[in-house]
Order: sequence, then C-alpha cells, then structure tokens
Amino acid sequence: MDPSAYKKRIKETHRMLGIPESYATDYALPLHIEEQDLVDIGKDIYGRPQLLFSKIANQWYEMRDFAKKDNVDLCIVSAFRSVEYQANIILRKMENNLKLSDILRFSAAPGYSEHHTGCALDLTTTDIDDLCENFDQTIAFEWLQQHGINYGFSLSYPKNITHKIAYEPWHWACL
Repeated sequence: MDPSAYKKRIKETHRMLGIPESYATDYALPLHIEEQDLVDIGKDIYGRPQLLFSKIANQWYEMRDFAKKDNVDLCIVSAFRSVEYQANIILRKMENNLKLSDILRFSAAPGYSEHHTGCALDLTTTDIDDLCENFDQTIAFEWLQQHGINYGFSLSYPKNITHKIAYEPWHWACL
C-alpha cells in the first residue's frame, strides 16, 4: 500500500466526516495502516465473520482456548475494521444526532483505529452486555489482565491515559 495514497485517503475521509486536521495531535494517536494479510477467525457474537492479521490469529486461538480451560469465555464483538467501516460507524452515530466530539471519545477516527491493523479485538463474555465499562468487573477481564500479555495482548485504553479515547476495558490488541 502506498503510504502517501493512504494518508490522502484518510485526509479525504476526515474532511467528509468533519474531523479536524489536528485530530492525530489532539488525540495523541498514531496512524494505523490497514492490514491486508488477514484470515477468517470465525463469527462474532452477532454472527458476522471476523478477520485478524494472519500472524496473530493463532495467538488469539491459544488465548481463547486457555481461557476456556480456566472456565472463562472470551467472545469477539469486533476484530479487523476497514477505514470505510470505521467511517460508517461514525456516520451512523452522527445520524443519531451524537456530537462528533462525543463520538470520537469512543470511536477512533478512520486511519487511527487499532482495528485497522488486524491486531485488535473488542471482547466480551457470556454473562454481560457487549462494549460496556462493567466488563472490567468480570472474571474474563481479570483473566485477560493476568494472562493476556502471555499471548501478546494488552489493554489499549486503560483509565487515565494520555489520549482522549475513553476507558475501554473490552479493547485488547497485540501490537
């Protein structure tokens, strides 16, 4: 992928969404290139097919399987997302009359989402709603904190971090 073409695509997408040119600086987030080497890792909790970067898919399987041996269910809410998919998330929220500044607290701007790398997962477990902060009160979250790093996964958006993305206990990445 041509980096200059990708940056131009991101800039145009941001312009279309009304995202300020200062976004990367304001939010202290790096630009993430869309991964092309993706493999199918099965379906998410909604039955949608999900993809991960081929080199980390086995790490996900191992982590999920070892969690299961400890009676912990790790379920996928979301994995790889394209720039277009990320833009559509923001557009849908804007159509529901949410302010862009509020949306960007919970959804990284296109080009800046770790999901583009194919190395990020939004996770849940069977006894809780998806994408809710009280995921951090579950056995699954406790297990991830203790064991996630053994498989290369860490919590991307903990409490009190330097960028403006809200606390997301469900978002784990292997970067």
